[in-house]
Order: sequence, then C-alpha cells, then structure tokens
Amino acid sequence: MRSGPAEGRMAAVGGTGVFRFLLKATVTGRSGCCRVQSYISRPGVRAQVLGGGKNLGRGLTLSLMTFLGYDVYRNIPGFLIVHADEKVEEIIDRADYLYGTGEVEKLYHLLIEHKNSTNDELLWRLARASRDLAQLESTSVERKKQLTYEALEFAEKALEQNELSFAAHKWYAICISDVGDYEGIKTKISNAYVIKEHFQKAIELNPKDATSIHLMGLWCFTFAELPWVQQKIAAMFFATPPSSSYEEALQYFNKAEQVDPNFYSKNLLMMGKTYMKLKNEKLALLWLTKARDYPARNEDDKQVQKEAIELLKLISKRH
Repeated sequence: MRSGPAEGRMAAVGGTGVFRFLLKATVTGRSGCCRVQSYISRPGVRAQVLGGGKNLGRGLTLSLMTFLGYDVYRNIPGFLIVHADEKVEEIIDRADYLYGTGEVEKLYHLLIEHKNSTNDELLWRLARASRDLAQLESTSVERKKQLTYEALEFAEKALEQNELSFAAHKWYAICISDVGDYEGIKTKISNAYVIKEHFQKAIELNPKDATSIHLMGLWCFTFAELPWVQQKIAAMFFATPPSSSYEEALQYFNKAEQVDPNFYSKNLLMMGKTYMKLKNEKLALLWLTKARDYPARNEDDKQVQKEAIELLKLISKRH
C-alpha cells in the first residue's frame, strides 16, 4: 500500500449545531500493491488498449471485461492491465496536484468525468472535491445542496468498492454529517453513531492519519457540550444516547498532535478550547497561542487565528 503524508487543511465544527465537520484535507492512501490482481478483481478503470488504438472513451466506465468479453479479456497480456492502472494513477496524481494548489473547480471537473468509475481512490477524491466545491462562498445555495448529496453518493460508492479504505470511511462519515444539515436535528442525531463508527474504522485502518483522529476528537467535543434540548431529542432515538466527555476529546486531539505535530491549526485551537472547558487555563493559553501564531495559509487558518485571539482576550480579562 502506498500512503501519503497525513492530512492537514481542514475546517471543523461550526456554531453550536450537533456536528458539522468541515474538512479540507489531503488524503492520499492508495491501495495498489499488486496492480494486475487489483484491477482484475475490480475492473472498471478507464483503459486504453496499446497497439490497437482502441480507446474506451473519456469518462466511459465499461470495464475491459465488459467491452471485450471474458474469453478475450482473460488473454490480454498483463502489461495492458498495468497500463490501465497507470492511467488511473495519472488521474490521481493530477487530482492531488490540483488539490494541493487549491484549484477546487478544476479538480472537480477533472474527477466528475470519472463519476461512474469503480475505482475507490477516484471516488473518494470525487466525494471530497464535490464537498469542497459546495463549501465555496461563490457556490449558490441550490448548488451547495446538490453537491452535498452528490458527495455522499460518491463516498458511499467508494466504500462499496473498498471497505478497507480508511479515506472512504472518513469521507463517508463527513458527508453523512453534511447531509444532516439539510435534514434536521433528528437526522443528525440519529446518524451520530454511524458517523462515529466510520471515523473509528478509519483510525483502525490507518492509525497514522491525524485528521481521522482529529475528527473523532471533534465528535467527542460536540457531544460533551450537547445542549439540553438536543440531549432530550437524542434520548428519543437511543436507549443510550450518544455522549462523550472533554477528557475523551482531549485524548484524541493529543493523539493527533503526537501522530503529526502542528499538522493543522484547528487541532491546536481545539486543544486550547478543550483545556478551557477543563478549567486548565495554563495549558489553554499555551495551545491557543500556538493556534494564534500558526501561519495563515488559507481562510480556515485565518478563522482559527481570529477565534484564538478572541479566546486569549477572554482569558486575559479574568486576570
């Protein structure tokens, strides 16, 4: 398995809602340790037959087996299947480059051409791209909703193709949470355990993924401070409603820092906020200062700096 660096750029819980995980992160775990076997068992990648000039067409999702029939397919030399895999790798490399440079719309248009792919690596990236496009301020309200549901659909397809993909589990959980924004508080709460389950599965599959650990911390923090009214609603759905504690949230935030120190400004901020909840102002000041001083590379970082400054002022007024 080829695995990239831990993700870093995210936004987090918004307002006082049940949970709104606004993630912008680079997830790069690609499974392809045995390329030929991988694509024989999971056909459907966009492929080109060398020498014969036969192209399945841009965005067309017929597998080689479907296109040629099994009797012909099984006689195709292995290097052709590897070539098909390389085409997918090229698309993924282009997608990761565009993501790294913040080209949200270009990335979406690149990947949406492969929306019928059966490759989980393409599908979870498409889920992420759909979601990122939905988050842009320039995206209309109607388009945001469409993209939010679209992102969930692609994440679900990615998970169907590969249940061992930590990124598919992560993005499925994130997208379920997003959809809850359109379906109300009851849906959000009823999905709480599902979201938690998929974040935990993502961590189990890749313990070095700092963002999955961070998101699990956000889940804990959110339910640790769940308002009384929402607690009552949760009790209507579950014999044991979702719950957590600030201590548990802190464990996850600390673990994320151990896995990848300073990987994300929001994790520093949440460390500070959690210590505030635990009445430990000394450590709250430490982590809030780190959040304030974190280099602002994007809008998320700027928002973190702004909130950290306000919280530091609040603490200073107490002394």
